[in-house]
Amino acid sequence: MSIILRVMPYIWPKDNAGLRIRVVVALALLVLAKLVAVYTPVLYKQAVDSLAKDGVPAVALGAVGLTVAYGVARALNVGLQQWRDALFAPVAQRALRQLALSTFRHIHHLSMRYHITRKTGGLSRIIERGVKGVDFLLRFLVFNIGPLVLELALVAIILAALFGIWYLVIVAGTIAIYVWFTFKVTEWRVKLRREMNDQDTDANQKAIDSLLNYETVKYFDAEEREAARYDTAMAAYEKASLLTAYSLAFLNFGQSVIITAGLIGVMVLAAIGVQAGALTVGDFVMVNAYMIQITVPLNFLGTVYREIRQALIDMSDMFDLLEQPQEVQDKPGAPALKVNGGEIVLENVHFGYDPDREILKGVTIRAGAGESVAIVGATGSGKSTIGRLLFRFYDVTGGALKIDGQDVRDVTQASLHAAIGVVPQDTVLFNDTIRYNIAYGRAGATQQEVEAAARAAQIHDFIASLPQGYDTAVGERGLKLSGGEKQRVGIARTLLKNPPILLLDEATSALDTETEQEIKAALDRAGQGRTVITIAHRLSTVMEADRIVVLEAGRVVEQGTHDELLARGGRYAQLWNLQQVEEDAA
Repeated sequence: MSIILRVMPYIWPKDNAGLRIRVVVALALLVLAKLVAVYTPVLYKQAVDSLAKDGVPAVALGAVGLTVAYGVARALNVGLQQWRDALFAPVAQRALRQLALSTFRHIHHLSMRYHITRKTGGLSRIIERGVKGVDFLLRFLVFNIGPLVLELALVAIILAALFGIWYLVIVAGTIAIYVWFTFKVTEWRVKLRREMNDQDTDANQKAIDSLLNYETVKYFDAEEREAARYDTAMAAYEKASLLTAYSLAFLNFGQSVIITAGLIGVMVLAAIGVQAGALTVGDFVMVNAYMIQITVPLNFLGTVYREIRQALIDMSDMFDLLEQPQEVQDKPGAPALKVNGGEIVLENVHFGYDPDREILKGVTIRAGAGESVAIVGATGSGKSTIGRLLFRFYDVTGGALKIDGQDVRDVTQASLHAAIGVVPQDTVLFNDTIRYNIAYGRAGATQQEVEAAARAAQIHDFIASLPQGYDTAVGERGLKLSGGEKQRVGIARTLLKNPPILLLDEATSALDTETEQEIKAALDRAGQGRTVITIAHRLSTVMEADRIVVLEAGRVVEQGTHDELLARGGRYAQLWNLQQVEEDAA
């Protein structure tokens, strides 16, 4: 019920009176259609009695007229249902769109901590099944379960009023036993379906993970290993799927037995009434028509209930996702960040991804407006963590991180993100054109602005040499471009954004020396007039920084210019000498 209540605002939108009118009219047509459906067997009875001359010859329409009226009533019933469905379709589609959009937005607002612990394939499957579940629920709960309950009530009243209480007892008993059996077996099947869903999600995730790592699979000649891994997951899915199919067969057979027993009971009573002269042949036919009329939807009830139960599970998974808390949130009424010069200050910052393992232990760093500050250190020293805190993927657990005197926790995330341009170690591109990927830096950018950014990143000439130019598709994750080309596209994208603060996170560490120097020249131009924070492992890339900060085990152990640190002969000099030895050996 809580899940159904979560869906209700989407099908009764407060901001759209037109859709609410559609809902009301659709429900009115639903009731009218059921009234027509319940009265239709009465016309059938009168036509039969007129033909059998069993007491209804005085009916003005006659047998042929009654038969035509019966046919018209059936057609009218179907027409009203189709009209109802057409009226409700925009309501359902809008609800699906709004719900999918809400989920999509929420996922983007979840913290990095959540995203690095979840599997993208599993997430996409949860959203897909959840939206389909809502679609099913809207169509069948509103237009099948509700009408079925109404129809059963009307038929029960008519049978009790026209034929006696025992007809009602048999019909009510049949329905009660049928519903009990359906619910019990379906609850068992729900557990089987949940297991099947889990195996389906696991197999889908393994497939996506393997395809995303296509190159790695090739490097290690692991196609058969990946196929075996996928087949193992599919074998578990196959087993769960078979159990689900077997349980469905048992459910369908049990439902058929119960319904048939009820039908036989009512028809036997009607046959005895006809033999005794208390009922006409038309009455017998009408009772049969009513039983068939409720048998069809009751048979369907098993499938509908099972699917609704499954839809509720799928929706529950999606709503659980929607209820995942946003770890990093704007404070109520938070103002936008105002960047005057771009001064960045870390004041005694403490942070750990896990409360039991602190990464940064009282780090204090200052980058003045327009300064270039490099942060270096061994792997695991906390360099990249500072970049994530600056962009506010996480909040510091102690101390403060400020930009122009404003704590990043006190301003809106949107304004903070707009002020910082990031060039990561591995630029990830969308599976679209080069133009799209560069223009992603600023919404509404013109072609001239895109080309200007590409020239500044020293990639315009390369793009112009391609047969399709800026319309060249880059492939999934930019795999059709080399590492240097991807980095230049990423730099162009960031330059188009034109942020006052630039964060270079190992931006050249994955490139060869020659390409690194070319990219470094582009980055140097990109940093002009901006505050630049460079996180680097390769020290040769930060020699010209205004200040170099050396981290060791989450603490600042040295800071100064390249020459000052070398002259000091401390940790920086040690790292420099080690890298020089490695490069000489290479």
